[in-house]
Amino acid sequence: MLEQIFYGNTVESWTISAIIILTGYLLRVIAGKIYDKKLLISPAKKSKTKFLAFFFEALESPLKIGIILFSLWLALWRLDFDLHLKFLVARSFMLLSVLTVTWFTARLLTMSVEDSIRSNEAKTYHGKRIATKHTPLVKRSVNLIVWIVGIAIGLHNIGMEITTLLGTLGIGGIAFALAAQDTIKNVIGGVIILSDKPFNIGDRIKFDAIEGEVSDIGIRSTVIRTDDKRLVIIPNYKLLDSLITNIAKEPARRILMEIGLTYDTTPEKMEEALDILRNIPDRVEEVHRKDETASEHAKIKLDVIAEFTAYGDSALIITFIYYIKKSADIFHTRSKVNFEILRAFNRAGISFAFPTITITHS
Repeated sequence: MLEQIFYGNTVESWTISAIIILTGYLLRVIAGKIYDKKLLISPAKKSKTKFLAFFFEALESPLKIGIILFSLWLALWRLDFDLHLKFLVARSFMLLSVLTVTWFTARLLTMSVEDSIRSNEAKTYHGKRIATKHTPLVKRSVNLIVWIVGIAIGLHNIGMEITTLLGTLGIGGIAFALAAQDTIKNVIGGVIILSDKPFNIGDRIKFDAIEGEVSDIGIRSTVIRTDDKRLVIIPNYKLLDSLITNIAKEPARRILMEIGLTYDTTPEKMEEALDILRNIPDRVEEVHRKDETASEHAKIKLDVIAEFTAYGDSALIITFIYYIKKSADIFHTRSKVNFEILRAFNRAGISFAFPTITITHS
């Protein structure tokens, strides 16, 4: 009975092939049980390197598919078929094998890249943990590159001429690039911003007449939230072509004021006014003192400056410069300073000037 022939093969050959397929299925089930009980991943996670854990985790699904593919190929290859059919089976198995390896490679690389990005680009800003938002984009990019290379290798291995295909894609790519110049410039700009890091999410920056906090850095555009809580979306290539002030990197906020006193102010009262202004840090703790340093910016002078600098059209001009500590609220501190100046000048009998016009009669 085992010697009877069906479709060019004996019953014995068909039976052995069926056993091979069944064995492959059982091995696939065993592999699933091993992963369900974390017999490979748990010990790997305890190792010093994360790569081993990523390796076994990425291997799970491709390994299950690979076992089934190999058992099917082995079962069919040992049977006697038409040479054309055997050739088709061999090429199909070769292509599917390359795609399975590509699948495993893509999973492994994206896991490694994601872990690297999250550990390197996550940052602390004002006590809040901010994780990078670029992980999905990088993962998709890595996936795309790996799959393009894998498919090209697979097609080459089964004898397909890919140079002609690449030539056709090249012509189409040129046409696409011409139609999407701005998009390409934005993408390149996004990559440069992400790599050079002139600013990070949470930093306060000034771009042209726009000032605000960076809310998001995308591959095409950067989003800034202004003080009036509006979102301004700026194409990345414009940021590269313009001057950007990273206010978050400043050691302190510099405030410049011009205070006008009336022309009947005596030299003694002018000196008193200057002394009041120079002593503002003693009255407002949010203002930097002369003997204080700003952490890593210790070499930067943050002295309070108050000088009689000009005779204006209707006032004696005092230039007053002070620095607000980085941890302080800027608007609240400016208000406190202004109140202190107002109270001190009123107590000292120092008068602020206002625009006046003198009319003479002939």
